[in-house]
Amino acid sequence: MALPQFNAPGRLADLKPFAVVDIGSNSVRLVAYEGLSRAPTPIFNDKAMCGLGRGVATTGMLNEDGVKKAIEALERFRSLCAAMRISDIYVVATAAARDAANGPAFLKAAEKAIKAPIELLSGERESELAAYGVICGFEKPDGVIGDLGGGSLELNRVKGGKATRGISLPVGGLNLIDRSGDSPRKAARLVRQALDTVPWLDQFKGKPFYAVGGTWRSLARLHMTQRNYPLNVMHGYEIDARDAADFAALVERIHAEALIGIETISSGRRPLLAYGAVVLEEIMRRAKPSKIVVSALGLREGVLYDRLDAETKKRDPLMEAASDLNVLRSRAPQHGEDLRGWTDVFMKSTKLDETAVEKRLRHAACLLADIGWRAHPDYRGEQSLNIIANAAFVGIDHPGRAYLAIANFYRHTGEADLSLRLRQLASARLLDRAHILGAAMRVAYVLSAAMPEVLQMAPLVCRRDKLVLTLPEKLAPLGNSRVGSRLKSLARLIGRTPEIRISD
Repeated sequence: MALPQFNAPGRLADLKPFAVVDIGSNSVRLVAYEGLSRAPTPIFNDKAMCGLGRGVATTGMLNEDGVKKAIEALERFRSLCAAMRISDIYVVATAAARDAANGPAFLKAAEKAIKAPIELLSGERESELAAYGVICGFEKPDGVIGDLGGGSLELNRVKGGKATRGISLPVGGLNLIDRSGDSPRKAARLVRQALDTVPWLDQFKGKPFYAVGGTWRSLARLHMTQRNYPLNVMHGYEIDARDAADFAALVERIHAEALIGIETISSGRRPLLAYGAVVLEEIMRRAKPSKIVVSALGLREGVLYDRLDAETKKRDPLMEAASDLNVLRSRAPQHGEDLRGWTDVFMKSTKLDETAVEKRLRHAACLLADIGWRAHPDYRGEQSLNIIANAAFVGIDHPGRAYLAIANFYRHTGEADLSLRLRQLASARLLDRAHILGAAMRVAYVLSAAMPEVLQMAPLVCRRDKLVLTLPEKLAPLGNSRVGSRLKSLARLIGRTPEIRISD
């Protein structure tokens, strides 16, 4: 059998791959995406820790060894893009190349290495793209974003899918190490002085602070490890404001190698942890946010989002991602769409209060209901849970992700497994709704075999104290004991008596 080379069945049709190369002060990174999409999916992600901006704040020049490493990385990235058949490569350079006297000479050599034009971002433009990355990754974010790099900190405000005119401050991790003489205490004063120039920070007390950048993600990874957190997903990880301040103070105080979980952090990132903590603590002191929300999406995804048309930007990123997985992994993707409408009728008839957020999650869960069908029947629930819990979804918080995973687990197992660690992330209400939806999807599966155009002929509704499944005469053989058993399980969850009716 001949294997498909580049248009594989596991890739979405009609998407042209696109790559972003980000030449930062500490790292040079390549991220290749499946295509321009409201729910961007990376197909390749690699970086080189070059330390290009080490010493720029004191010498005014890019680090010589960093320049060599960066050029080598860009040449390698060019070859990788060629192997992936990517011709659309967008390259940006940030604070180190912007601030150094030899920045122009480096950019000329870098363009030759990558064989693509390089946009040298202003601080304001860098802030804007970082904000777009957060808008791309969250459902209606509302707060302050901060993108901490090696050379600078970009701040911006986001609300209603829009960013304002942001600002760039020279308090990145490498910059602080140089200017403070490697003293976190002195670095704190430098950060405080820089934040004093941003008067609008005072207006966002009680709003979330969206943390972008590798150093802050590393801090969050350590925080996760200390909590023995049940989900290994960085995007959307939240830390209470008081807890974040206490943890930042801890990281500043003790040696990095003594931190629990430090082995999960690359050696090139460890020297920056204390300085990332310093910046975070000073922001907490000044802006007084309600919580820290970690964003795995930033400048690179902002570049992608900026290139989308206005209509695509309005789409729901979670529903886009769930729809994509439905198309790629379900036996019959239309079944997922049918299931949404079928459960709409069912839920409305139950008279259970359902918020817009809960309805959105239910719709996403329906689209994901059949993605685990290729697994062995004994393990479909577990595999589906793991796929959903760890998928590259955006536009969803961790409780919502737990709901999606657990509902799909119940859809396959029919059991409320109390040992599931993900349960601790969801509220009692969400767990109840996940159990109800999973039970309803179990009924739908034995009725339709996960095929389209069946559920619309077999409505499931509550009529006073009864849960009634109505089948047309031609589907009457489906109303057997297996369907009856699953219907009974669902009815028990919502306090109804099950009944199967055959219509003329």
